[in-house]
Amino acid sequence: MANVQKKNEAIKIKGSKFMYAWMALFVFAGLGGSILLIVEGFSFESKYSLFYIFGGICFFPILLYLTLWLLPAFIPGKVLFTIIQGENGTVISKKGTIFIKNIRNIDMVRNPFNLINDIVIETFDDKQIKIRTYNLIDDTEYQVIVDRYIFPYMTENARKVWDRKINLELLRKEENYERQEQKFN
Repeated sequence: MANVQKKNEAIKIKGSKFMYAWMALFVFAGLGGSILLIVEGFSFESKYSLFYIFGGICFFPILLYLTLWLLPAFIPGKVLFTIIQGENGTVISKKGTIFIKNIRNIDMVRNPFNLINDIVIETFDDKQIKIRTYNLIDDTEYQVIVDRYIFPYMTENARKVWDRKINLELLRKEENYERQEQKFN
């Protein structure tokens, strides 16, 4: 589960410690393995040395590229975004502040260029804000966060759009989450 820290009405969303460990293992072990393949290949002590060199040279640039994109995620205590609940609630990120009542659509989209998930928020005044998650929050955790902390304060039309996107039955099975019945405005 994502690291959710509540302080008064502010809710700070950080990545889960499991995802940090998983990402660090993938990135740094992949880079180390590629370097090891290249070094072992150039020793020419095996009949597979050319395969080692080819594999290491193919995977090293890809893993280096992903590592450079994911390095900002390893800043200690990094807050991905903050939610202020209430009638005048906001979503605060590095890219800007959005009033929850102004959210028309919210979605998690994978960027095909760097393979990192972004939370894309579209507002009623035709602005689009992308919040980079560095793949530290998975899809179901994202859905629970939005449904629990943002959904109650959205407009009626935005709630209808959100209800079409999520499967509450699946969230109950996978995350043991049930939507609290609240009085919506």
